[in-house]
Amino acid sequence: MKDRRVLLLPGWQNSGPGHWQSRWESLYGDQRVTQHDWDWPRRGDWMARLDEVLLEIEMPALLAAHSLGCQLVAAWAEHSRHTARVAGALLVAPPDTERADMPPQLHGWRPIRRSRLPFPSIAVISSDDPYATPERSAQMAADWGASVVMAGPRGHLNADSGLGDWPEGRELLLGL
Repeated sequence: MKDRRVLLLPGWQNSGPGHWQSRWESLYGDQRVTQHDWDWPRRGDWMARLDEVLLEIEMPALLAAHSLGCQLVAAWAEHSRHTARVAGALLVAPPDTERADMPPQLHGWRPIRRSRLPFPSIAVISSDDPYATPERSAQMAADWGASVVMAGPRGHLNADSGLGDWPEGRELLLGL
């Protein structure tokens, strides 16, 4: 995959060492898009950072987003002039940031941006994700124009889900 760069967009509080994103970073040299404050993420700041990273690389990117990273992709794509630099996005476990029980650190991610993404995308949804019902996740995916892959009861599709290197996810990403 020398003609594409994979950018990792972690969720709230970043992805730890056992998370599939961190494992992909080690295994494949994927690039994590960092932000200023993982505990109090600001949507506008992180959108600007994604633009910066995309302008730094000289090839199209594939976005591998987890949790809040999915909301970042949706918000960024609605506002950026650089969406043509993205070849596709894997959106894993999109959270429902409009739920009343979301932590106050995530209230700045309301409302959820629901415009159709201008690039191919796949949403991977768990049937027992604690941060979104399958129905809400499927509706976000439909609004974004993403095809849906149901992962079954796998929690939040993170390190606690036992995905390891998650080759199935990598295959979905590379198929975009």
